[in-house]
Amino acid sequence: MYKRILTAGLLFGMVSTGPPAHAAGCALRDAMVEKLTETYAERLTATGLQNAQSMVEIWTSDETGTFTILVTRPNGISCLVSAGEHWTPVPVRKSPEGVGG
Repeated sequence: MYKRILTAGLLFGMVSTGPPAHAAGCALRDAMVEKLTETYAERLTATGLQNAQSMVEIWTSDETGTFTILVTRPNGISCLVSAGEHWTPVPVRKSPEGVGG
């Protein structure tokens, strides 16, 4: 009986230490950019630094309505964070004078 409990514990431990599922969505940035531009007609529309080690990129297409959000690291590897359809840009509105600084 103890053998079965020990075996089950070891198997569960091995499975839980596997690579995260999102690791499969990572590749060299150049390859990701090529796929986004050629397959989905997306272009880089916004970027921002998440921290010293990662930059967030938002790729969108007015033509296809798709969007992709990548996180790119200094080593040139980009990881897919999110992707979808029906991208709708929201116009930036100026705040009234005296509101928001």
